[in-house]
Amino acid sequence: MNLNKVILIGRLTQAPELRNTPSGQPVCNFSMATNRVWVDKASGQKKEETDFHNIVLWRRLAEIASQYLTKGALTYIEGRLKTRSWEDATGVKKYRTEIIAEKLQLGPRAGGFSGAGASASPSAQNPSQYKPSGPAEPAPTEKIPIIEDDSDADINVEDIPF
Repeated sequence: MNLNKVILIGRLTQAPELRNTPSGQPVCNFSMATNRVWVDKASGQKKEETDFHNIVLWRRLAEIASQYLTKGALTYIEGRLKTRSWEDATGVKKYRTEIIAEKLQLGPRAGGFSGAGASASPSAQNPSQYKPSGPAEPAPTEKIPIIEDDSDADINVEDIPF
């Protein structure tokens, strides 16, 4: 049995770029940064390492990402690794490893609320109607939904008996 699964929580390093394939299918690309912090045992100093990931979303997930995500936004991505190759103009073979997103969860928005585009809350569906709360009010406890792309799912990981 094989499994190709990636889970990331990080921040976008650029605004999502939405395009359409020649057949009209929406595709969205962006880069995401994740970091790891640890204490070096030898020196006792705090260390930090940042990794950058290329994310690709298709169909409705692509449209949602381009509409709601911005540079610096915190987001959760679940997907699979895919490496593609091509030859450049000089004949040198190039490789690029990407994460093909199958689930997307929008993180908290600036202004103190954690709405998402697929939520039932009117303020989450139309952020321009949202009035940020003052410091005396607690932040809303609205659940942020996970948006899934099930149109071409081959295997549901939850169905695998471990």
